[in-house]
Amino acid sequence: MISRGYATDTQSKSSDIAATVLAASSPLQILAACDAVESFLHKHVADQTRWFFSITFPTLICKIFGFDESSSTSAAVKSMSPSGWIDIAALSNDTQLAGRIFSLLSPTGVLLSSIVAADGLSLVKYVFPVERLPEWVRYMLQNERDSLVLSDLCPLFKNRLKEDSVKGSSFQVQLNVFEYYMFWFVYYPVCRGNSEGPQTVSVRRSRRFRLENWAYSIPGLSSTKRGMEQKNEGDLYMRLLYAYLCAYVPVADMKAHQPYRSSLLHYSFSYGTPIVEKAEFLVNTLIHFWLVDNDFSPLPVNLCKSFGMTFPFRSVLSEIPPTSGLGEVVNVFVKYLNLSSIASSDRTDQVDYTESPKWKVGGTFNASQSRNAVPFVDSGNSWNSWIQRPLYRFILRTFLYCPMESSIKNASQVFTLWVSYLEPWFISMEEFAKLDSDLGKSNRGTLKEVTPSMPHGYTSSWQVFVLANYLYYSSLVMHFIGFAHKFLHTDPEVIVKMVSKVITILASSTELMDLIKNVDIVFHSKPAGSSKSMLNALHRYVPAIREQLQDWEDGLSETDADGSFLHENWNKDLRLFSDGEDGGQKLLQLFVLRAESELQSIGGENLSQNLQGLDRLKSELCQVFGGPIMNPMSTPETVQCEYMRDEIFKPRSFANRAMVDIKYKGDWMKRPISDDEIGWLAKVLVKLSGWLNESLGLGQVESSQESPSWSYVDVSSDARSVCGPMEVIKVVLCSFISWLLMLRGAGVRFMREHGVRVNLRVLASKKVVVVLLVIAAFSLLRRAFFGVG
Repeated sequence: MISRGYATDTQSKSSDIAATVLAASSPLQILAACDAVESFLHKHVADQTRWFFSITFPTLICKIFGFDESSSTSAAVKSMSPSGWIDIAALSNDTQLAGRIFSLLSPTGVLLSSIVAADGLSLVKYVFPVERLPEWVRYMLQNERDSLVLSDLCPLFKNRLKEDSVKGSSFQVQLNVFEYYMFWFVYYPVCRGNSEGPQTVSVRRSRRFRLENWAYSIPGLSSTKRGMEQKNEGDLYMRLLYAYLCAYVPVADMKAHQPYRSSLLHYSFSYGTPIVEKAEFLVNTLIHFWLVDNDFSPLPVNLCKSFGMTFPFRSVLSEIPPTSGLGEVVNVFVKYLNLSSIASSDRTDQVDYTESPKWKVGGTFNASQSRNAVPFVDSGNSWNSWIQRPLYRFILRTFLYCPMESSIKNASQVFTLWVSYLEPWFISMEEFAKLDSDLGKSNRGTLKEVTPSMPHGYTSSWQVFVLANYLYYSSLVMHFIGFAHKFLHTDPEVIVKMVSKVITILASSTELMDLIKNVDIVFHSKPAGSSKSMLNALHRYVPAIREQLQDWEDGLSETDADGSFLHENWNKDLRLFSDGEDGGQKLLQLFVLRAESELQSIGGENLSQNLQGLDRLKSELCQVFGGPIMNPMSTPETVQCEYMRDEIFKPRSFANRAMVDIKYKGDWMKRPISDDEIGWLAKVLVKLSGWLNESLGLGQVESSQESPSWSYVDVSSDARSVCGPMEVIKVVLCSFISWLLMLRGAGVRFMREHGVRVNLRVLASKKVVVVLLVIAAFSLLRRAFFGVG
């Protein structure tokens, strides 16, 4: 039992250390604050640190990450001050300071050890601010019914969601010391990305124009010097992230932790193993704060249906890209988790991925027992199944909703993440060498066991991984082609290199390419229609892939005014190897034509080198599709079709648009929104124009060669002459109405014959709107002037 005087002394010392930490804003002051914290924790045992974690620890978190400690802030994003210790270490490029902070926060340091000891005694519980939680969770907590089922839907909040004793009807997230620290640690890059926001750039077409942000984050597209500069900016945070993953998320030697199970991931939350709980907690926290966050479909569709849940915030969060600036940290996180895939691919007892990962509920589902249900993921000996859906939607939402006028740095980082995920067989410990330099020898030895001497290239042992992640190699490639078409005009040189990088991965191995093609064949055929035993064996994967296609792309679609080529047939089919107009071969053929035109129009010293790169892309496309990518264009219809496709993807302004007779529904009208248009007004006018065209039947093209059919009226024999003024007025009025209807019919028939449709989008032009506003203002002023006079 601790005496009252000793408790008062620890409280006073904790307050003094908190003041020291709060005042530390220079490297020397930060070093002194770190020494004070460690000195206190070394001198006091676990049951004497209650006041430290009550007073000092919250202040320490605010200073480490640079959060504003004031409680009066009402913004959804906590402001970040430049006095954060991690930021100061990065800006000053002080290796001693960075090493001292890393030592303080290291999983083997005295601070984390004291945190574990304090949690063992349950000394302190924290309430994490609701406004800092992932966006979809914040919307869930606004409704009492959704709050009650949240802990069953999401394992991250199992036993952590408690009713607010003050407000009564609301709920709050209660965490222990370790969980509270990890929530703030993971929230740090989210807060930084939200505070920076999308950086608007001005795209100017010139012969020397290069949007350099594209190349900075793409391996092989930027200089080594710039890459090292960027790496130093987040070096300390990256090292801490990697250290926590190595310490708390095992990917090898799993049997050492579980003598009765063959895999760590076979455990559910009901087993209560501390190592398992801590690993699953950290992985779930990273997934929901980084990958899910503002996704309007955060959980699998079937899971939500089993609980009778629908997310009402889809209209609020739709068309919002993920938080910017997360690409690099997510890349480290995903690469580390995929080390477990390397370990599983090297074992003979490979997992059967014939079914997609399912969320299961113990026992028969009952609405009255939903709060007692324990959901768990059948992960199949690998962390990969945990991140498949959220990572896929994270990448796809970035490509779909990347703003036209913002910096492309975030999209380039996500592109690097994607291409790295496509080649897990190239992951090696050399990539973590810099981050691993400060870890203990035991951790390094454990991780080296994961990648013993794997061949750097695709082998048959990776077939299970490719089949489980097939949409990354097929459907996501199609969406990226649309992204490349959309942004080709910004920097053709870099966009061509990005597309070439993806095609090179697909064509890098004949065995890999054959597997992707064979799955596409069985996806579009019946089981009995194939005579090859290999194709018959792949048929059992089709239901899982089809379910993934519906679930992973749930609700994701482009708007009506962005020129989408998959808008009408969204997430229904795989089209990478389709022969149709919207198939991968035709779209890539169009991309090559457009890229060649763009590169020649820009010119410059690198023109010959860029054209050679384009030729290499053509040869790689020939390997992928098994034939020449550039088919001879002998008929005018083919040329016209390709020209129209070019018009779809090339954003045009109202002033210089090409007057082309496009007879297909929604081509020019649904082009990407240009700079001189009002976005929301264009969307409204496009929908209104579509409704008018559908009502008038202008989507149909009538043949002008058909002879018109004339209607006639049989006049009865007892017809009498018109007399009286009322009858005369009726006859004149009916004649006028008949004339109007005949004129309307003739106009509609003329528009159908010539393929003309109603297009009110021209009214969304800023110039037209300004002219209309000027006329309206002049008219109001004129009326007011004459009214007064």
